[in-house]
Amino acid sequence: MKIIPTARVFCLAFALATTAIASSDVMDIGSRRELFVDGALVDQLRGRGELRLHSPVAQEVAVTHDQAWEGNASAYHSIFQDGDLYRMYYRGWQIDFTPGKVRTSNNFLCYAESNDGIHWRKPELGLHEFKGSKANNIVMLSGTFQGVNADAGHPAVFKDDNPAAKPAERYKAFIRSKKPLGLLAFASPDGIHWSAMSPAPVISDGAFDSQNLAFWDAARGEYRAYWRYFTGGTVTNDEWKPQGVRSIRTATSKDFMHWSHQNDVSYVDSAPEQLYTNVIKPYARAPQLLLGFPLRYIEQGWSDSMRALPDRSEREIKAGIVERYGTALCESLFMASRDGVTFKRWNEAFIRPGIERSGTWNYPHLLVGWHLVETKSALTGAPDELSLYAVESYGGGGNHSVLRRYTLRLDGFVSAHAPMSGGELLTKPVRFQGARLHLNFSTSAAGGIQVEIQDEKGNPLPGFTVADCPPIFGDTIDRAVTWKGGGDVSALAGKSVRLRFVMKDSDLFSFQFR
Repeated sequence: MKIIPTARVFCLAFALATTAIASSDVMDIGSRRELFVDGALVDQLRGRGELRLHSPVAQEVAVTHDQAWEGNASAYHSIFQDGDLYRMYYRGWQIDFTPGKVRTSNNFLCYAESNDGIHWRKPELGLHEFKGSKANNIVMLSGTFQGVNADAGHPAVFKDDNPAAKPAERYKAFIRSKKPLGLLAFASPDGIHWSAMSPAPVISDGAFDSQNLAFWDAARGEYRAYWRYFTGGTVTNDEWKPQGVRSIRTATSKDFMHWSHQNDVSYVDSAPEQLYTNVIKPYARAPQLLLGFPLRYIEQGWSDSMRALPDRSEREIKAGIVERYGTALCESLFMASRDGVTFKRWNEAFIRPGIERSGTWNYPHLLVGWHLVETKSALTGAPDELSLYAVESYGGGGNHSVLRRYTLRLDGFVSAHAPMSGGELLTKPVRFQGARLHLNFSTSAAGGIQVEIQDEKGNPLPGFTVADCPPIFGDTIDRAVTWKGGGDVSALAGKSVRLRFVMKDSDLFSFQFR
């Protein structure tokens, strides 16, 4: 059969790159869950088979940032599950545009929490005073804080899962410093009370005017950081002089304090674009994969279409100060990596700006929070799903912004897809451990998936051919594959094999041997 590229999500250059690897190269996948987010496992797509990018579904407004210290420009959210509690950290900031003038407030690091990731509350922490009262959810102030020059407006907070982390440093954060320019390391025993880990920035080469983050990468046994950079930029007198395009730089560390192996993030098949944030973190269900949701930034300029977008009068006021404030547009992208440096970036939008309404189609609409969490489905009896959160109504004429929740099925970023007319996916040689093959898939009532296990050279193995596999149909995140002789594949564990998925009107999101 003919190998084809897909129009929307699998460009010819990337398809050729994935088929160029010699068949003797065997990927040892053990018993880990594998997704199709980067095409690394794909050898051939046949018929009308393709890799298809999926988009999350908009749900309710999760948080309205309507308190005076939160303002209309709350952003740079960090969201993670911590046992039975969901935690959220974000910037509180007010920005007001009037003809020819922009006024801004001080920055605050704020905190919210939830028992389900859907309904959020802002506890009165009583830590810091705002206009004569400590009845607020502020955990850090901008300015001189713990002896350092902290800019609480660009936070990235995480729980450190490094088993060697000290109890007093169980929660960590990167906080920007303006002078000296760089990223400060902060730590906390409880996620509420914070202190600086060093009087000086631990990373100083960059622009940092974005959400700059770091995390413990358990799959690789190290900390990894990602921060705002400009290709060709330089630092002069503690001021970054941007040149080129907004880009992302990364480095690694064993102790969170000393960083090395700096690299610019690169992409296998994507042209240079302005990326405002990165939002990268290991995917909890498949931690060998680093997933990112960067914000694509486009300066469109004035046109009839720009004038037809929502909130034209506000847009014109902003553009009268700096044109890009009123005419730049943003949307969320999706990318994935196995080494933390080279990413497969899907060039189509992961979340489009959506139907036009007030508070949308502006800059920086759809700034996605860092990172994914699992939440209950609204459908009784349905499995858990993924929730992610994105900003709306940023910097508008009101005194608040909102954070909207989006949902996606577990592993549901990219699927191997075939229409009713049929298609196939053949993997590169893999070596697995386990006794059963489990799939996360969706079919129509008339569609289905059949699985064939081949040897390394592509010869079907007796008992595991397509003819031996009754069509699998349904919509589930976990179904064990069976052949006429049963589902036990343990005799093949440790051997080099290929998987052939024969599909019609179906989507395959992930597979796992266990």
